[in-house]
Amino acid sequence: KLLTTVYYIGLMSGTSMDAIDAALVNIDEDIKIIAYEQFPIEPELQSRLRAVNCDISVNNASKLDAELGELFAAAVNQLLKSSNIPANKITAIGNHGQTILHLPNDEHPRTIQLGDPNIIALRTRITTVTDFRRADMAVGGQGAPLAPIFHNWKFRTAKSERIVLNLGGMANITVLPASPDTRVTGFDTGPGNALLDAWIQQHQSIAFDADGKWASSGTVNKQLLECFLSDDYFKLSPPKSTGKDDFDLDWIQYNLKKTGADISPQDIQATLLALTIETITNAIETYAAQTTEILVCGGGIHNNALINGLKAQNKHRIINSTEIYGIDPDAVEAVTFAWLAHLRITGKPGNLPSVSGANEAVLLGGLYQGR
Repeated sequence: KLLTTVYYIGLMSGTSMDAIDAALVNIDEDIKIIAYEQFPIEPELQSRLRAVNCDISVNNASKLDAELGELFAAAVNQLLKSSNIPANKITAIGNHGQTILHLPNDEHPRTIQLGDPNIIALRTRITTVTDFRRADMAVGGQGAPLAPIFHNWKFRTAKSERIVLNLGGMANITVLPASPDTRVTGFDTGPGNALLDAWIQQHQSIAFDADGKWASSGTVNKQLLECFLSDDYFKLSPPKSTGKDDFDLDWIQYNLKKTGADISPQDIQATLLALTIETITNAIETYAAQTTEILVCGGGIHNNALINGLKAQNKHRIINSTEIYGIDPDAVEAVTFAWLAHLRITGKPGNLPSVSGANEAVLLGGLYQGR
């Protein structure tokens, strides 16, 4: 049994690229959030991160890597200061890093997350675990999603068939069967908030569509929605994962040209919202039709139009926040990386082959020693 003073910190910077999520947790027979904070990323750095594409220079990528390393380290030190816990009490930091490329289906599968762990480990004096995806990809997996192993440990129950739905930049589901003999599965269903955020940023210069109000002011264009839904990704069987390399503003423009229609920006936003709702619901009906309960986490939980749309499409299912089981929905991903660091430190595999498609269960993450 672990001592109740075993602390870990989890760091997460997602597709929105607007903030670093930092969670300080105590892990024993359960997991408890001791402190959780969001540290905003400056708009100028956000702009440079969002402008990253496959043609970014090595010089620019390495500069962003160092800058983000400093930001992650500063977030940890501030979290420790505000929680009044010294660095020498922290077993390890689990840092996801900022994804700038994820191509698991390429001839040479690869993924890149930025945030120099050497800087984090030495600025904080805490051992840092990072680079969680590539070991899974090295044994044939997608390298994503990573959260299902934590969802399985924390949220699975024999009482009901559950799904954990993460509404991040991409939406993903973890299917948690009630039967202990049935394997956990999970995959990215497609865009979550990423396209909604990108579209409103382009047209209104604001970070996100608060409560989905702009989307709610528009009307779903059925022709455009059909074009969106015809994308090959939605036809793929799991295991599968995706990212902004597949779904971005260029993807929206490509589908708009296919329709040949003149569609207002707010109607496009409404249609993007419908796309998120439809693809999540279709995935559940196709691969987890027996689900009776959906636990929601991620930034999309604050989009009332999105949540209400999901409830309308899933009337026979209970939809709750992960908060009812003791985990702040905004903090779930950061807590996940604290948990993954714990698995790495204790020598336990961090991937689920039934989720990622890997050939075997392996240790995830590289270790960077603190001072």
